[in-house]
Formats: sequence, C-alpha cells, structure tokens
Amino acid sequence: MPHCWEKSGWGDNDFTFATVADSHSGTKAMKVTLTRRADGDRKALITESTDCAPVVGVGKQYDLGLWYRTTTPDAAITLFRHDTTAGWQYWTDLKTLDMAADWTRATVRTPAVPAGTDRITWGVSVYGTGSATTDDYTMEQVSDPVPPAECTGTAKECADGRWTVLPTQNPVRSMHSVVLKNGKVLLIAGSGNSEENFEAGTFTSAVYDPANGTYKVIPTPKDMFCAGHVQLSDGRVLVMSGNKAFPVAGGHGYEGYKDSYVFDPDTETYSRTNDMNDGHWYPSATELGNGDIISFGGLREDSTGSVTAERWSAAEQKWLPLWQVNQTWSYWGLYPSMILMQDGRLFYSGSHVFGNGTPGTGSAIYDYDANTTTAVPGLRNKDERDQSASVLLPPAQDQKVLTLGGGNIDSNPDAGRLTDIIDLKAADPVYTAGPPIPQGTVDLGDGKVAQTGDQGKMYVSAVLLPDGKVLETGGGLHNRADPVFEASIFDPATSAFDPVAADPEARGYHSSAFLLPDGRVMATGDNPGNGTWNHNVSIYTPPYLLKGTRPTITSVIDSEWVYGDTQRITVDRPIVKAELIRPAAVTHSSDPNQRFVDLPLSVDGDNVDLNVTSNPDLAPPGWYMLFAVDANGVPSVAKWVHLQGPSALAADTASAHVHSFADSLEGKVAEPGRKRSSQKVGTTVSGCDRHYGGVGVCVPTVFPDGVRRTTASRCAWLKKNDYGRLKVNGKDDPLGLDPSRDGLACGARDLVRR
Repeated sequence: MPHCWEKSGWGDNDFTFATVADSHSGTKAMKVTLTRRADGDRKALITESTDCAPVVGVGKQYDLGLWYRTTTPDAAITLFRHDTTAGWQYWTDLKTLDMAADWTRATVRTPAVPAGTDRITWGVSVYGTGSATTDDYTMEQVSDPVPPAECTGTAKECADGRWTVLPTQNPVRSMHSVVLKNGKVLLIAGSGNSEENFEAGTFTSAVYDPANGTYKVIPTPKDMFCAGHVQLSDGRVLVMSGNKAFPVAGGHGYEGYKDSYVFDPDTETYSRTNDMNDGHWYPSATELGNGDIISFGGLREDSTGSVTAERWSAAEQKWLPLWQVNQTWSYWGLYPSMILMQDGRLFYSGSHVFGNGTPGTGSAIYDYDANTTTAVPGLRNKDERDQSASVLLPPAQDQKVLTLGGGNIDSNPDAGRLTDIIDLKAADPVYTAGPPIPQGTVDLGDGKVAQTGDQGKMYVSAVLLPDGKVLETGGGLHNRADPVFEASIFDPATSAFDPVAADPEARGYHSSAFLLPDGRVMATGDNPGNGTWNHNVSIYTPPYLLKGTRPTITSVIDSEWVYGDTQRITVDRPIVKAELIRPAAVTHSSDPNQRFVDLPLSVDGDNVDLNVTSNPDLAPPGWYMLFAVDANGVPSVAKWVHLQGPSALAADTASAHVHSFADSLEGKVAEPGRKRSSQKVGTTVSGCDRHYGGVGVCVPTVFPDGVRRTTASRCAWLKKNDYGRLKVNGKDDPLGLDPSRDGLACGARDLVRR
C-alpha cells in the first residue's frame, strides 16, 4: 500500500480521493475527504483482487495495523471478506479512530475468519465531513494458542454439558424473566394464570439472586400476567399492559389494560408511568437506538386486537400521545418478534404467539420513519410458527436471524422442526432453509418415546451463549401438552446443530430459559393445559465451563461506555474475543432485544483495548454483560458495563457508521392503512375452550391428531394428561364432554356407549 488500493463507498455525499506526498514513510499516502454528507461513507480499500487482497485461513485471526491522520471524529477501520460462493461482502467495522493531527498508529484484531472466506481487505471509512490520510498497512497472523482444553467433568458432560435441578423452588408462578443490571433475575408472575389469585388480587413477582440461590417475593401492583417488558437504557425495567380480565365462556375473551409500570432494580419496587394509548395483552417491546421503546400488537380492553403502535420516549420518560406516533393501523398479532436492524428499521421475523401468522409471507421489514412495511419472502410454514423462537445470531454485526420450531394452537398439528435463516445484509433479503432441529423424546402421557417423522416442538427457548453459539432448549409437541425433552447448540459459523444434554424438567407453555452472568443458563416454568405449574428451576452448565480454568477480566478501566469509544480491560491470560451480550427479557419464547455484539480487539499482552461500535442500532443503549473468551471457547464471568444512551450521541457530527443493507427490497410494500380502532379477534385466541374448568385450565379447542371426535376418546386424552373432573361452564357443551348434562365433564355416565 498505497500502490494497491481502490476507491469505495456509498450514499449521498461529496468526496475526493488523492494520493499525497504527506506520508508516514516513503513518498505516498492515501487521502479520503468528505466535504458534504447526507448519508453513507467513502473509503480507500486494499484492492479486491487476487493480486492485492491477502489470503487468510478459516478460523484464524489477524492483527491489522496502519498509520493515520484525521480531521474528523467520524472515521473507522472497515473490514471486507471474500466469500468463495457469494463474492466480496462487508464484514464489520473494527475500530473507530480518534482524531489525530499527527501520524498515529492504529491496530486491531479481526474476529476469527468465517468458513468459506479465502481473502480479506480493509481500509479507513470516512462517514463525516473531514479527511483521513493513511499509510503503512500491516497484517500479522495471531499465533495459535498452545494450551489444550482440559475436561473437568465426565466425558459425556464435557461433550454435552449437564443440567442440575435446584433444591429451592421458584416461589411464584412466573412466566416473565428479566436479568437485571446487578446480575439478579426479576421473575414476574402477576396472577400466574391463576383464577384464585386474580380474584383475590394477589399479584406477585420475585427477585432471584444466583449468587446465593435465594428468592425475594416482591409486591406487584397489577396482574402483569402476559405483559410486555424491556430494559430501559438506565437498567430499569419497563412493564407494559397485562391481564385486565380472564375470558368468560360464551362471552368476552382476554382483556389487556393500558397501565404501565417501571421496576427499579436498586429499590426492587414498581412505580406507575403514564398510561399507554390502548390496551395490549401480549405486546411486543423493542428498544430503538435512541433508547425509545416501540410496541405493537396484543389484545385491547374489549378483547379485540390492538392496531395501535405505542412509543415510549427516553427523553420524556413517558408514553407518547397517539398523534406523536406513526401508525400503519396494522394488527401484528400477539408477541410479534420485532428485531431492531443495523439501520433502525424493524425486522418482523414471523415468530408470534397463538394461531396463524400475519397475512402474506408472514415476515416483513417495517420502516418507522417512512411508515411502510415491505414483505420478506421465504419463511416456510408461516402459519405454524406459533411460539417459535427467533434470534439475532452472533455477532449482531452479521445481521443474520434464525427462526426455529413452532406450531399452531388453532389446528394443533405436531409442532415442527423447521429452521430458517435470513441475512439482512443482502440487498433483497430472503429466508433460506436451515438445518432441522434435532429430535429428542416426547412424553405423550405414557412415558418418554423417541420423536418420529417431522415431529419438532413449539414453546422453544433460544439463548445466546458467550462462545458465539445458541442454545435451544425445552418445548412441547402440542397445545400445552406433550413435553419434548431435547436441547442442542447451534453454531452460526457452520450452520449446524450439536445435540446436548436435555433439561430433565418439562418446559412448555409459560417456560423460559436465559443466560446468567456466570455463563450458565437458567430455565423456569411450565404450565400445561390442566392448570398445574412446575416450580422447579433447572441450571445448564454448557460444555465450555467444563474445559478447565476460565479466563478472568481482572479489571475494567471504566464501566461507563460511549459509542465509538475504545475501552481497556486487563485479563489474566490470552483471549481471542470479547463481546457485549444484552441481558434477557424473555417470555413466551420471545426476546427480540437479545443480541451479541462483537468487540474487536487491540491486544498488548494482558491489556486489551475493546473497540465499541459507533452504531447504537447495533447495540441499543443500556447495561450489558461483558465476556472475554479464550481460544477454547471458555468465557470469563461477565462484568457489567453501561453503554450510554442518547446523550452520548448528542455531540456527534455524523450519524453512526451504517452500511446500506436490505436496500433493494422487492417484496410488496404496504403504506399505512385506513384508520381504525381494532382488529376482530376470536374469544378462543388462546386455543382453549372456556366451557370447561377454571380460567387456568386449557381444554384444547382442537385435540391432537389421533384423538377421535368422540366423548370417550377425548375424555381418555384428558385423563392421560391429568385434567381431572372439569366443571362445565354454562349450558353449552361444544366438545361433547358432558352428554349426561350433569354439569361435569367426562363422568362415568358420559362414557357409557359413547
């Protein structure tokens, strides 16, 4: 360099490229200047050719260096890779450069080279007005670490991990799990789907402390059963809506209220905010790059579907009035999975709760600023993605989403094994088929048997792990019945599942699993159709915690981080990567804010400089778990760091460095529809026939295949699933469970010759 370089960039800006004599060494250096910028960037790159771009090895890491001078704070080292199938493509931004009037050296370590990559190129991007001059590029392969992993468990445990059922049970019927900024876990129950608790006004939450295994029951002001929740940028938890009323046979369905609350981890108390504009039972909740929260879907106070989008203002600390929020008047369903993209748009993955997906392709990209929705194709069996899981794969910079499993409580087929993956970096993203979920065993009421055919699972939990993989665990084959015992780890690098040890506890409806700061995974809950509750808590120790001594982050110089910054940590031995993982806020297989943000490294012995993204849409403001990981994939215990919110961006001269992805969408574009008040939704939206039993009991409106449409067959299925005697609510008996008309289903007289 600089004899082997090319001009690159995108967007609306005025620029010049020049070879200048003002060099660090020799007689030439490269200079890129922006004089006007609306968006995009310009960059000088090593030429994307076999003559210039250096060869790399899959799985290897490289230390890249260059000398630079800048007159803008908006410059970054940008890395591209050559995929042997797809060609050249943007990989990641490695480091934001500090302004420097004098020649300054910058070094950074690449992530491990992905499979299918044979060459890389890099250079400095300028994305604000000003210039960057660069010279003397270097590249050095990082030496492979020598010490091998040392198994500290049995051979099977080291391959598959192990589950432990804790001796102390969860004291509340929690279906919402939020990992707090202090490492504790908020477990929200509300009424816990219990009619008795609801009628008594007994609403509960608990705070679990993994450090000592204790629970503290927290007074809870409202029935937050099936609310929405998300961490705010300051670490408090915003809880929106909840259950205003349980359904009544022959009458209304579930009702969602407008109330909203904030939980403070420091005081462990709830306080009320202003009301939302509409009721939302089962709403989404996604944090945006400026710290605002956007929410869609759910059921209103009259049991109809809400078509009202809601927006929480981080600046004003309140829900904005309706006229200040863009509206498409679309019904997104219940708990629609809305994942923030790198440019601030939202990707609706197709994962949802109850019944069919949205009309059309079942997946879409929503542009809030333009207020348009563009259909995204490729999601298979879009109407059997009820309580599937969708997750932004590690690292978030890759912009790939995995959607896995799911069923349909309306038709109640066997839940599926399908997985689909979408690359949101593509100009016109399309879901493509991923590997099927491995099969485990299923308990159909007569003990565990091997799954067969296309049997998979709904009620899936997907958890990002600090080694850059994803644990999927738990699930059930049918509507609130037939638990599936299977877990596996998905590796984004190979796009393959590795079956591991399965949770010994049933984890179906109202269960959740999530990452703890020590690298283990906690699983809670299970609420089958007979109304019972599993209070046992399981802890999974992944194989990476059984490979010997863990690295330790011995110091974090500053726990308050800002975008585009370089933060130094010290470690007790070599590491190969570090990342921020957003703490979980999960319910009903849904946590659209879960993300793993890679932190490119600059290594100097035990001192490691971490390069923080300048793009808040990649890492929305808030508290994160910081992990350091060694060459064997063994993570440290996390340190908590606070990535600052909107105030940290106020002085920026340019918007964050955002590449233009999903910019040639060919799907059908929907403009805002006609203003309306709601979407009609059936009272059996939850898949339960409320003519039988209490409100916490779910007799399915459609029984699984193999159960004949006779009183005897249906009653036999209910008996096998421990429903017991069920009171018939009202005079109707739509499932034919009470032919004797004595007000009790499946009695002896009901089964005579039927």
